Amino acid sequence: MGILQDRVALVTGASRGIGKAIAQALAHEGAKVALCARNAEAVRKAADEISPGGGRVLGFRADVTDKADVRNLVQTVVARWGPIQILVNNAGINARIPIESEDDDRWRAVLDSALLGTYYATREVLRSMPSHTQTDGLVSGGRVINLSSILGKFGVPAYTAYCTAKHGIIGFTRALALEVAGRGITVNAVCPGWVETDMAALGMRETAETMGISPEEFRRQALAAVPIQRILEPKEIADLVVYLASDAAAGMTGQAINICGGQVMS
Repeated sequence: MGILQDRVALVTGASRGIGKAIAQALAHEGAKVALCARNAEAVRKAADEISPGGGRVLGFRADVTDKADVRNLVQTVVARWGPIQILVNNAGINARIPIESEDDDRWRAVLDSALLGTYYATREVLRSMPSHTQTDGLVSGGRVINLSSILGKFGVPAYTAYCTAKHGIIGFTRALALEVAGRGITVNAVCPGWVETDMAALGMRETAETMGISPEEFRRQALAAVPIQRILEPKEIADLVVYLASDAAAGMTGQAINICGGQVMS
């Protein structure tokens, strides 16, 4: 029996990287997990890798920036397993967009994937997420866990869109936590630093190119700013999400928790 046995979870942006690791960790603790991503083949492959044969881990194609897609996804999960008790808003994209760029579509895509996607998914899931009051004697209320970033705490040149989106996730988390506290639902944000993912590798390559150095040299410089002197693994982020989803974290809400090897102190 895992600590999340038979709870229903939805993880967005779960075909790879941090999202896939979160889905795997939730499933390991007994949850029934729905993964979603825009790439149908990739997300179904991820679900099958986590739980061959399916049944308790399923992958669905959905674009979180499409309101109808999100509604259909949530309704499908609820019809199969019942109300979603754990929502992990992980979907998002990154892009280096200097302020002089006129690539409005990319700027908007970064914000839409993080902010609009989180809004649509959260609103739809909350319609049926179970509520618990203080008189229920229960601590296993609903959980909304949003993936922000340490770039939601400070800025990086040429990443204004991503920093704006991740700062926005923290504001959304704090306001929503107050709005749903009376229902016994907690809302928290996780703020990772450098993590071994395709997105991080792309960011390193892009920034290294603008600096005129190799990706390897940029990685060395990036590590120098991390007190523990290493890049985190996706599983470390997933383990924190599992804790926030568990009964042990019932007293935590409205928090934006750094998991960055101390990078924010540098």
